[in-house]
Amino acid sequence: MTQPSLDQPCTLLGGLSPQDFMRRHWQRHPLLIRQALPHWRSPLSPQALRRLARDPEVESRLVRSAADDWQLDFGPLPRLPRRDRPNWTVLVQGADLHDDAVAELRDAFRFVSDARLDDVMISLAGPGGGVGPHFDSYDVFLLQAHGRRRWQYGRQRKLTLREGLPLRILADFEPEHTVELGPGDMLYLPPHVAHDGVALDPDCMTYSIGFRAPTTPELVSVVLELALERLADTRAGRRYTDPGEPATHEPARLPDRLLGVAQEAVAQLRFEPELVADAMGRWLTEPKGSVVFDPPDQITDLATHWPHPGVLHLDRRSRLIYRGSQAWINGEPVDGKASAWLKSLADQRRLILPRRPPGQAVRRMLLEWLEAGWAHLDLTDAASNPDAKT
Repeated sequence: MTQPSLDQPCTLLGGLSPQDFMRRHWQRHPLLIRQALPHWRSPLSPQALRRLARDPEVESRLVRSAADDWQLDFGPLPRLPRRDRPNWTVLVQGADLHDDAVAELRDAFRFVSDARLDDVMISLAGPGGGVGPHFDSYDVFLLQAHGRRRWQYGRQRKLTLREGLPLRILADFEPEHTVELGPGDMLYLPPHVAHDGVALDPDCMTYSIGFRAPTTPELVSVVLELALERLADTRAGRRYTDPGEPATHEPARLPDRLLGVAQEAVAQLRFEPELVADAMGRWLTEPKGSVVFDPPDQITDLATHWPHPGVLHLDRRSRLIYRGSQAWINGEPVDGKASAWLKSLADQRRLILPRRPPGQAVRRMLLEWLEAGWAHLDLTDAASNPDAKT
């Protein structure tokens, strides 16, 4: 599934171009899109999603409701309710990390920065299943895959939550709109728009393409952590000493010298743009705890010879971003400056290898990525591509 052109109307966004969507709706107004993906078939079947929910390496939850009682169980989930049993929902987080076709669907939304993209969560529910009326602090596209789901949503001033429940359910939900979504329909909701989705059929499946929205304290914490690491490597990071300190008859009094050293150390912290970008790049590309890469059995030795033709693909679980001459992949800074080819690989997630090989340092780095399973090399994909011969 290709990423839409930024200035051209696209079906995915109801005839809006990505530029128009970002200007009119992103972080502003909900958008209901009928047949955003006409004739689309979910890459995962309900049976496949059940198998993912049983996998101990997959993050999953089971929500059940009866009258006013809500129950929440965390995966792995070896047994799920029958498809026609009412009032249950299973949520599989990060489905794009476990299936290439789901990752391809995720990439259709890359008109939004990768730094904001979180993951694709898929819900499977029996009739009446849902997670209750709630609001999110992030943007989400709700794409219907199987069956029908009724959504109620709207702006709401009262965001008080019910107490004593394992889920964040609104105490007083007052929807403004009610819509029914079938396969291929999609609803975009900006942050803090209250909503409640209820399954109308067995095997009701909904894809949620969510975008992370870090808080200011989170951002400060990430930058401060790296600044402290760098401070520890300098003379200012030395251990406190107080030779010549006189004896005291006020042992409970906080020493002025200790305060002075602490104030001096704080003054040594530096938050240059390069450090802030480095902290953000490492954090935003850090794989989730459940991510496990699959190193190949055999790889082509790029360090000694250069394959051609061929295409380098980023693994679906890899995150590669850049800013200026800096770049980061999977929580680590990339050695050297971010070259044009590396930026192209990050933007397109694939790179047709040029005929002229890069330097040994770059080939060694790519070899490390291949060995770690962060990237994969296809020596046949570009064999008939004329661009591979330039």
